[in-house]
Amino acid sequence: MITGELKNKIDSIWDIFAAGGLTNPLEVIEQITYLMFIHDLDETDNKNAKESMMLGIPYEPIFKDEVKIGDRTVNGTQLKWSVFHDYPSERMYSTVQELVFPFIKNLHSDKNSAYSKYMDDAIFKLPTPIVLSKVVSALDELYKLMTEEEGNDIRGDVYEYLLSKISTAGRNGQFRTPRHIIRMMVELLDPKPTDTICDPACGTSGFLVAAGDYLKEQYQKEIFFSQTNKEHYMNNMFHGYDMDRTMLRIGAMNMMTHGIANPKIEYRDSLSDQNTDKDKYSIILANPPFKGSLDSDTVSADLLKVCSTKKTELLFVALFLRMLRTGGRCACIVPDGVLFGSSNAHKAIRKELIEQNRLEAVISMPSGVFKPYAGVSTGILIFTKTGHGGTDKVWFYDMKADGYSLDDKRTQVTENDIPDIINRFQHLDAETDRKRTEQSFFVDKQEIIDNGYDLSINKYKEVEYTPVEYPPTSEILANIREIEKQINTELDELEKLLNEG
Repeated sequence: MITGELKNKIDSIWDIFAAGGLTNPLEVIEQITYLMFIHDLDETDNKNAKESMMLGIPYEPIFKDEVKIGDRTVNGTQLKWSVFHDYPSERMYSTVQELVFPFIKNLHSDKNSAYSKYMDDAIFKLPTPIVLSKVVSALDELYKLMTEEEGNDIRGDVYEYLLSKISTAGRNGQFRTPRHIIRMMVELLDPKPTDTICDPACGTSGFLVAAGDYLKEQYQKEIFFSQTNKEHYMNNMFHGYDMDRTMLRIGAMNMMTHGIANPKIEYRDSLSDQNTDKDKYSIILANPPFKGSLDSDTVSADLLKVCSTKKTELLFVALFLRMLRTGGRCACIVPDGVLFGSSNAHKAIRKELIEQNRLEAVISMPSGVFKPYAGVSTGILIFTKTGHGGTDKVWFYDMKADGYSLDDKRTQVTENDIPDIINRFQHLDAETDRKRTEQSFFVDKQEIIDNGYDLSINKYKEVEYTPVEYPPTSEILANIREIEKQINTELDELEKLLNEG
């Protein structure tokens, strides 16, 4: 969560929009995101130019000397944030409205790309030059603050805080998965340059961005020195679906800013028949919105065969199994009810994971991870699609801390199980002899079956009880009588003082 000076700065930006007459929260988020994208595009262009010089890779600049905008040809350098932010307000406004905004709307040459589709209806709504000038100055200060606090994801953190101002955020399930949880899930699956990655409920593309960043860090040479791998990374590796065009627009900008030219981000109801993806992806990373029950008429018949239910949390797990190719892996967040629910549908989906596929791990997370937006307990399921079983034992981990306080403030703390989770999962051979009293342990498949496919860690965890010795009853009674005697004496003294008064 954003706190202190950063929070105040974002509040001040919000106030600038409100004073200018722009009060719809989602519109404010969109306009801020556009401006942040324009800022980041400048930084990304400079960064990529430097990297191309260092690595000897050819690079075509975004802001060329000559840029075509409608019928006009202009010098592209004036479209850079670092240039126009010094203009007088009137000139800045005309530059952004007439040149920069049309430029970013038509930035992608492929008119069928995700970016082009979702930027096509984007509108520049800042009402006056003075409002734009104030917002640009405030964002410059915000970026300066973020630079001082290294390691923060400004776009994600700003977006997360802005969403807290929207009363519909909880209903629509549009609050952001914490970045460190996303990163942990990516590291647990360890994607490779040849993988095809999907998030069927992508929102602002947080999982896809994190996977892209991880691949750049771990496999830079394998991706960028191979024409085949680079082409795959830029155009075919990342797939995301959502039903909110605002989220898709922000997600497309987010991906492009992170150097992924043409992600396959589409408007789609993943649970409906319009989603025909089957046996397609090698990795799925997701935290889908669990908004309760759906009308079964809108749900794909394929999913209802796996588990006959209207509950989205179960249908999404069935969907992940269908969309994965054989050998593909998934890390997904589920509410705790999926792990121990007693309905036929709950048991059916767990049985499908264990009997027909390979369930690898269940990571139990504390209820404060998604605060302040939700206080529900959740877990992470990690599984491989096999279609013919393969589960012999399941690894459980009881996460007690994620590096932040588990209250609404979510301030940074020293207690953090995430490095330990990643380390233990990457060395499961060393987990075999762990006792049930420890933070992680294995449970045999047969024991899980005997417990009705229950995947709740508390079902298998053993608690060590330390014996406590109490004094004899006679001594306790004597102490009580002594205390009672003292109370009576003090009451008598109090009554005496009141009578004298």
